[in-house]
Parts: sequence; structure tokens; C-alpha cells
Amino acid sequence: MANTPEKKGWGQRPTDKPKPTVEEFVSGSTGKTIRLNVLLPEELHRRVKASCAMEGVSMSDVVVEFLEGRFPKK
Repeated sequence: MANTPEKKGWGQRPTDKPKPTVEEFVSGSTGKTIRLNVLLPEELHRRVKASCAMEGVSMSDVVVEFLEGRFPKK
């Protein structure tokens, strides 16, 4: 059994990949997207959805624009 890889317990992840720094983690430099689920009042959702449809933009684009303005890169 000398060539058998060490067993990991449940819930443990392999450690062959270095952990990102806080700055790397927050910067989101990977280019990937992440789903964000939020609870909105129904009436606000209707207004946002209707406005986005009239402007021809996606709700995701509006949320990203808002969050980028609220939390600019430093």
C-alpha cells in the first residue's frame, strides 16, 4: 500500500492549489461570473424589469452597474 494516495476525510479539500490572497479573491480577476440571488419587494422588481425592458438592457447589467458604482475598484 505504499503507492496508495492518502485518504482525505469528508469535507476536506485537496491542498495542491494555493489559496488566493484576499485581494485576489475580492478582485474577481478570473473573468468568471457568479450567480447572485436577492429578495426584492415585488413592486420594485416589476418597476426594474419594466424599465430594463423599455431601455433594452438586462437586469443583470443594471445590477452590475449599480454595484460597480457603489463598490468601485481601489
